[in-house]
Amino acid sequence: MKTVVVGLSGGVDSSVAAYLLKEQGYKVIGLFMKNWHDDSVTISDDCPWLDDSNDAMLVAEKLSIPFQTVDLSKEYKDKIVDYMFKEYKSGRTPNPDILCNREIKFDIFLKIALSLGADFVATGHYCRKNSIKTTTNSQVYQLLAGKDSNKDQSYFLCQLSQEQLSKTLFPIGELTKPEVRRIATCLNLVTAEKKDSQGLCFIGKVRLPDFLQQQLQVKEGKIIEIPDSFETYSLSQPDFESVEDELAFKAMKPKYSISDGTLVGTHQGAHYFTKGQRKGLAVGGTVAPLFVIDTDVHTNVIYTGQGKNHPGLYRSVLLVKKTDVHWVRPDLAIPLGGSLKVMARIRYRQALEPCCLYLTSEGLYVAFDSPQSAISEGQFVAWYLGEELVGSGVIS
Repeated sequence: MKTVVVGLSGGVDSSVAAYLLKEQGYKVIGLFMKNWHDDSVTISDDCPWLDDSNDAMLVAEKLSIPFQTVDLSKEYKDKIVDYMFKEYKSGRTPNPDILCNREIKFDIFLKIALSLGADFVATGHYCRKNSIKTTTNSQVYQLLAGKDSNKDQSYFLCQLSQEQLSKTLFPIGELTKPEVRRIATCLNLVTAEKKDSQGLCFIGKVRLPDFLQQQLQVKEGKIIEIPDSFETYSLSQPDFESVEDELAFKAMKPKYSISDGTLVGTHQGAHYFTKGQRKGLAVGGTVAPLFVIDTDVHTNVIYTGQGKNHPGLYRSVLLVKKTDVHWVRPDLAIPLGGSLKVMARIRYRQALEPCCLYLTSEGLYVAFDSPQSAISEGQFVAWYLGEELVGSGVIS
């Protein structure tokens, strides 16, 4: 009998995952990860870890499976929280959930599971895994989108490796969310009607400004509005000597200065804001809502534009540095000078967009067919072939 350690989060998805695995004949062990101690920055009534741990324990009792809690708060702080502070301080927008999956759930947690004698780990992610043979007859694992397109979570797993996938199971990937809830209801699980967590990985819903203020100090700065008519680049583009030169030009970040716009308000720290953000600016009196189009943490200035169609929000090309390119399917990696047409997204729940990958000496350029809104440095771009997520990278 194969043994599976399930990451019981205290939610309905992991609860049903554990049940399905037991029904399939696996020996199932439930393990809850405690990743955070500081409740002062969480909203206590929304997914506190203590309630989640208790719910996970009740589910384990209901399913008659062994259960224990493991404290990974030190590892989480070192690998995720410190990374978040560093990224926000530098004016980038991190994605801690993706890093949590790569560094905690499918690394440290996986090693703990294997030390307990497990053959696999399992989670309640809405995605699927498949195994195929390549042309060289070697076995590779595919990371596939979940059957429920409204809940597909493959994006959050875009940094997983072949080794990690080989030891992982996704029991609810073939189900929809309503089907999962129906199973939980039939089993009378305490998590059946529990709302989905909207917070950071295994922490809870966090007041992000409060969270960041633990290390990033409040500092008043200017909010500048850039007019729609501002020309980011010269209308007469240079004659490009190569495709690489053209890609590099189109991937350039817009450069603004205070003299390019109008002072419309003040803020408490540029590192608290990200591109595309609308809430938190507290500036009224404009015809259309203001959106953040850029931040400068060095001068502590936020640049904004009116309306979600402001040209400053859009770019069609982004760059992933060579060291930040990750292939879930290494056998599909393109060679230097090569290209590959794929579908990609730059944030969770964004519809997949057609684009082309180009590997150059500078890194991997992702050139979208249509301009994309709020491309944010530090976030992840993930690319797909059909329903398979084949690679990803950090936007530079």
